[in-house]
Amino acid sequence: MAYEAREGLFFPRAAAFTPRGAHRTGRVCEGDIRHRAFPWTERHLQCVWYDPDLRPRNLQTESGEPVEVEDPGVWNLEAGPDFLGARLRLGGRRLAGDVEVHIHPRDWVQHGHSTDPRYHRVRTHLTYFPGALATERLPAGAIQIALKSALAANPLFSFEVLDLAAYPYAARATPSPCSLVLRTWDADAKTRMLAAAGEERLRRKAERMAAALREKGREQALYEEVLCALGYKHNKRAFRSLAERVPVSVLRDTAGPDLLSAYAVLIGVAGLLPSQAPSRWDQATRAYLRNLWDRWWKQRSLWESSLMPPSSWRLSGLRPANRPERRLMAAAFLFTRTSDLAERWLDWAAKYPGDCLERAAEALQRPAGSYWDHRLTWGGRKQPRPAALIGDSLARAILNNVFVPYLAACEAQAPFEQGLLNHLPVETGNQVVRQTAVSLFGPDYPPSLLRDGLRQQGLIQIFQDYCLNDRSRCTDCPFPEFLARHRT
Repeated sequence: MAYEAREGLFFPRAAAFTPRGAHRTGRVCEGDIRHRAFPWTERHLQCVWYDPDLRPRNLQTESGEPVEVEDPGVWNLEAGPDFLGARLRLGGRRLAGDVEVHIHPRDWVQHGHSTDPRYHRVRTHLTYFPGALATERLPAGAIQIALKSALAANPLFSFEVLDLAAYPYAARATPSPCSLVLRTWDADAKTRMLAAAGEERLRRKAERMAAALREKGREQALYEEVLCALGYKHNKRAFRSLAERVPVSVLRDTAGPDLLSAYAVLIGVAGLLPSQAPSRWDQATRAYLRNLWDRWWKQRSLWESSLMPPSSWRLSGLRPANRPERRLMAAAFLFTRTSDLAERWLDWAAKYPGDCLERAAEALQRPAGSYWDHRLTWGGRKQPRPAALIGDSLARAILNNVFVPYLAACEAQAPFEQGLLNHLPVETGNQVVRQTAVSLFGPDYPPSLLRDGLRQQGLIQIFQDYCLNDRSRCTDCPFPEFLARHRT
C-alpha cells in the first residue's frame, strides 16, 4: 500500500491543520498513473517563477510557443492574482498582464477564478502539471504554461533547496536599474531623494484638495475626503459615492446634532441597514436596530433616488473592525458635532501648531458613545473594552493623506513652520512601500528607512509615478535616467 494512503497512521493530527489558501493534498490524476503526490505548494512554484536563477529558460506554452520572461511581475501578497503586471515575449509579440499560479490546470476552475473580476487581467496561467484548459475558461488572450517538463530538464534543480522565507523581499527577481544607480549614492542623498518625493506626493494632494475646496466648499470637500479614507482599501469608491449622495449640509439639516439620526441616514442610504434582526441577536442589538428604523423609515422616502444597492460594498474578507457599518458611525460622529471638522482642524493648527497632529489623532479615535463602541459586528459578542471606530493605523493614514494636505490647501502655515512634515506618523507597512524599498535599495535596505512617515510617502510616490506605469516596467523605466541626471 502506498504511503499516501496510510499517512494518517503516522501523523493523525496533521489533518487538523490546513494553512489558509492551501489544499490538503496535491494529488492529481495524470494519464495512466492513478495518483501521484506533489509534495510541494503553490508558493514553491511562485518562487520558481519569480527568481530568474530558478525559472527555466526553455519555457513554452501548452501549444508549443516559446516564452521569454522579460519581467515576472510584482509579487502580490494580497487578494487576487499571484503576480501583477508581468511582461512576456512570445515569438514576435509581447504579452502583458497578471499571472496566476496553480499546481494543476483545473485549479483555476475549482478556485472560482473564472467568475472573479479580480482575475480578468490574468494573461498567464502557470501550473506545474500540463493539461490545457478550454480557452473560454480563461480570460481572453491568456496563455498556459506548465513547469514540470522544463524543471525536469535541469538536473541541478530541486524544490528542496528553496528558502520560502526569502521571497519575495530578500530575493528580488533581478537587481533593478534604479538600485544600480542608487548604489553610488550616500545615505544622506538617498534620504533627501525620498523626502523630496514625499513632499511632492503631499503637494499634489494639497493641490487637488485646494481645487475641491474652491468647487465644493470647505466642509463638503473635507467630508468627502474623510469618508473616502474611511473606506480604506476596499470601499473607498462606495464611501465617496455616499458622501456625494448625502451632502454634509443636508445631513446636518436632517439629523441636527442627533448622532443616531445621522447614522440612520448614512447607513440607510448606503443600503446596509438590516431589514430585520435574526433571533440569535441579543436584546440590546434588536433594540438598537429598532431605534434606527424608527428614525430611518420617516426619512426613507426623501432619499429614494439616492439609495445605494448593497452590492456597492465589499463586505467579504474584511476584518470585523473595518466593516463599513462601523465606519459609518465614525462618519456620523465626526460630522454631526456642533462645530464642523473643517473649522476644528484649522483652529487646532492656529492655536497648537506644534502638536496639532496629536490633537487630531486623539479626536479621530475618540469613542462615539454608541452601540459600536463595544461591538464589531451586528449581534456580535460585546467587547469588554471599547473598540475604536477609527483604529490607530487608519487614523495615521487620515492624518497623512487628508489632514496635512487640507492644512496646506487652506494655507495654514504655522504647523509647517514648526516642522510638521518631519513628524508625519508612520503608517502600517504595506506591500507597495516594502516592494518599492527593495526595488530601489535592495533586500538589505535599513529598517529605519520605513520608520519615517515622509520617506514612506516618497516611496509611494515613486511607485505611482514609475513602477505602476505599464511603460515603466524595469526594462524601459525612465526613473534610473532621472536619478542619474538629478542626484539630490
